Amino acid sequence: MIKNKKKIVVVAMSGGVDSSVAAALLKNQGYTVIGLTMCFNLAETQSVKPSCCGLTGISDARRVCHKLGIRHYLLNLNKDFYQQVIVNFYEEYLSGRTPNPCVRCNQFIKFGILLKKALNLGADFLATGHYAKIIKSSQGYFLKKAKDLKKDQSYFLYRLDQEQLRRVIFPLGNFTKPKVRVLAKKLGLNVADKQDSQEICFLPDGKYESLIRAKSKKNIRPGEIVDRQGNILGRHKGVAFYTIGQRQGLGIARGYPLYVSGINLKQNRIIVGPRQEVLKKEFLVKEVNFLKPIFKKKIEIKAKIRYNHKESKATVWVNKNKLKVIFQTPQFAITPGQSVVFYDQAKVLGGGIIEQVLD
Repeated sequence: MIKNKKKIVVVAMSGGVDSSVAAALLKNQGYTVIGLTMCFNLAETQSVKPSCCGLTGISDARRVCHKLGIRHYLLNLNKDFYQQVIVNFYEEYLSGRTPNPCVRCNQFIKFGILLKKALNLGADFLATGHYAKIIKSSQGYFLKKAKDLKKDQSYFLYRLDQEQLRRVIFPLGNFTKPKVRVLAKKLGLNVADKQDSQEICFLPDGKYESLIRAKSKKNIRPGEIVDRQGNILGRHKGVAFYTIGQRQGLGIARGYPLYVSGINLKQNRIIVGPRQEVLKKEFLVKEVNFLKPIFKKKIEIKAKIRYNHKESKATVWVNKNKLKVIFQTPQFAITPGQSVVFYDQAKVLGGGIIEQVLD
C-alpha cells in the first residue's frame, strides 16, 4: 500500500548522482515528486564560474527527471546567492577570517529561499541529496549523522531550525555512497558514474584569489610577515589570501616549517610560527544556533571546528547568543569565520561561527 501518494515533495536536483537517487527513492515511496534545479549564472563577476549549475548539470537533472517521469523546473537564484553567499565570502576574507560558504548556502538558499519556493508550489516537503538524518521524537526533530560517516554532511546543516527540519527530507541518510551508485545503475540513471563535485561549487578550481581581487582591489595591501616577537620575516600579498594554519605560499625559508598562527588586520600583519603556536584551546563563538534550546550554563560536549576535523571533548559556557568553548586538549588551527559544531554522539546539538581565538 502506497502511503505517500498525496504528499508532494520538491527535490533539489543538481544533476549529480545523490540528488537523482534521492528523487527516485521518494518516487518509489509513493510521493509525488517534482525536480527543481537552482541556477546561478553569477554575471556580477567573471571570476565566478560555478560548477553546480552549468549546462551539463541542468541537462543531467532534466534527463533524470524525464527517466523518472517527474516534472522538472529551473529556478534562477542568482541575485540571492550572490548577495547571501558570494558577498559574505569575499568580505570575510578581506576581514582576515575564513568563511564556510556551504553553511551559508544551506541556511539562506537551500533551506531558506528554496524551501519557501517549494512550499509555494504546494509541496509538503523539500528533499536534498545530503548525507544526514532527521529523527522525529516527542521532543521535536533532531539532526543526526548519516550512516556513511565518510560522506556525512551534518556539519553543514547545524543552522536548521525546528520548522525547517519538519519540512525537510534526507532520503540518503541510511545509505552509503557505493550503495547510492549501485542504485543509480539499477535504475538506469545516466549519472551513476558521475564524479562528485569538489571544493567550493562556485570556485571549482579551489582558487579564490582572482575573485577577491576582482571585487576588492582597493582593500588589498601587502604587508609584513612577523613572528610572535614582532620580528619581520617576510612580506605578504594581502591578509585576504591567508588563513590560520596555512603553511604553503609564505615564501620564508627557515630550518623548520612555519604556519600562519594569527592575522592582525589593524596592523596589516600575518603572524607565523612553529606548529605548536597554532595549537589553541579556547575561543568565542557568535551567531549560535541550537536545534533544541540549551538551558544549562555549562555543558560538556564534543565539538569539531571544521568539516574534516575530528570531534574532540570540550566544555561550553552558554551566555545568550555567545559561547565560550574550551577544548580538553589543544586543537590545530582554530579559525575565525569557520563553524564549530557540537555533537552528542551522532546527534547534532547546534553550533556557531568562531569569532575569536583566545591565547
